Amino acid sequence: MLNPFDIVIFGGGGDLALRKLLPAMYRAYQEGNLPEGSRILPTVREESKKQEYIETAQQALKSFLGEGEFNNRDWKAFSAFLVPVVINVTEPDGHWDELRTLLEQDASDKSRVFYLSLPPAVYGTCCEILSSKKLISDTSRVVVEKPIGYCGESAEEINAKIAQYFAEEQIFRIDHYLGKETVQNLMALRFSNALFENLWDAKSIDNIQISISETVGLESRAGFYDKAGALRDMVQNHLLQLLCLVAMESPHKLNANSIRAEKLKVLEALRPLVGEQVDANIVRGQYVPGDLNGKLVPGYLEELGEGSSTTETFVAIRAHIDNWRWAGVPFYLRTGKRMKKRCAEIVVEYKPVSHNVYDESVGPIQPNRLVIRLQPEETIQLTLMSKRMDNLNMELQPVTLNIELSEQYGSSFHSDAYKRLMLDAAANNPALFIHRDEVRQAWQWIDPIIERWQQKGTPALYRAGSWGPVDADELLQENNHAWFNVGEKA
Repeated sequence: MLNPFDIVIFGGGGDLALRKLLPAMYRAYQEGNLPEGSRILPTVREESKKQEYIETAQQALKSFLGEGEFNNRDWKAFSAFLVPVVINVTEPDGHWDELRTLLEQDASDKSRVFYLSLPPAVYGTCCEILSSKKLISDTSRVVVEKPIGYCGESAEEINAKIAQYFAEEQIFRIDHYLGKETVQNLMALRFSNALFENLWDAKSIDNIQISISETVGLESRAGFYDKAGALRDMVQNHLLQLLCLVAMESPHKLNANSIRAEKLKVLEALRPLVGEQVDANIVRGQYVPGDLNGKLVPGYLEELGEGSSTTETFVAIRAHIDNWRWAGVPFYLRTGKRMKKRCAEIVVEYKPVSHNVYDESVGPIQPNRLVIRLQPEETIQLTLMSKRMDNLNMELQPVTLNIELSEQYGSSFHSDAYKRLMLDAAANNPALFIHRDEVRQAWQWIDPIIERWQQKGTPALYRAGSWGPVDADELLQENNHAWFNVGEKA
């Protein structure tokens, strides 16, 4: 049972807090996982915002929870956990005494979680003030959002600054994809089922695709996104972390140190892409106006309000892991905005059967495929070849075994990655968080790509509402592969 804790959400009035963090804590309460005596302390910059906060939080929950999740009885009880605080996080005299009084009024040795829902540039300043105000206790943890920095050097500076005030075991670098139940289930599938683990290597697998596609454009992130782009925003963290979980060796034990050690080995084995290798193995794109679900949407430059920009909104990568298990297996990573459908999935394409005993009259035999879908629904699909049962002729067709996790666990199942990770931080369980060494190694692989793009070329254009540039399809065709696009026949 989780002990009571205080979680301070710096930037409590921001989009992340209202859209994700508060709904996560509300669900934790509904499931009985928010211990009595815990407090949620969202920070705001003005006294007027503090007075309005409870109403703001209520409206946010009504907007961002799923259908049927909000009810007045649970809201009334949950709102008692909310204690908004006025703080200017970049100024030592910005009302910090109020927070210190609140945290110190409870004499128990309660865990303190400082969630920095802030721009990475102010992480260090916030941690410095927390230290100077003597708010960091032995049971304190700090949670920091991605991406950490804009390159390896800036990430190292941010991490070094945080490390002046928090020990590495107190720093929880969050990647919400790692909190998804289906991602954790990936380890269960691999390491507790001989069916998969014995067929999880270059001898059996032809290629692996990891895709995260979004239908949205810039929304309210124009300023940040044009400086970051898809490579920094999505590949450096989300996609590389998913790659690590797919490709890593079995850890000795399922604890934080063992899991992180195996993930780090994958990052170290990633074949570097430098210079012309970047051109040959990576496609970057930028969306232009197009039809998305029957509606004409603007292009990137129109949304940005600028005449020109070479920032990529799409990236497709052909990567290789140079170790015994994965030698020769291409890993295709893809992410993009304004794509045809919203989806995040891992697709494992197996090799064809070594000898086909059937003649051509039975139809084509497709390789087996395992699809682990993370969003919008969380499903596991396994495609096998089977005889058609609706006629007497010998004809084969692919059939799909489909596990809908929401159906499996009933209407009460609400997978919420932030809920899981925030509770893990409160419980001091770092297994699903990212170590500083992983951040460093990921940037070492990403930095040469950024350097090459700064020297040469511009993004290929693709229509909003498509699956990205044609160049991305050609990248896979070079190996006789094709993207698996959700909702379309392979």
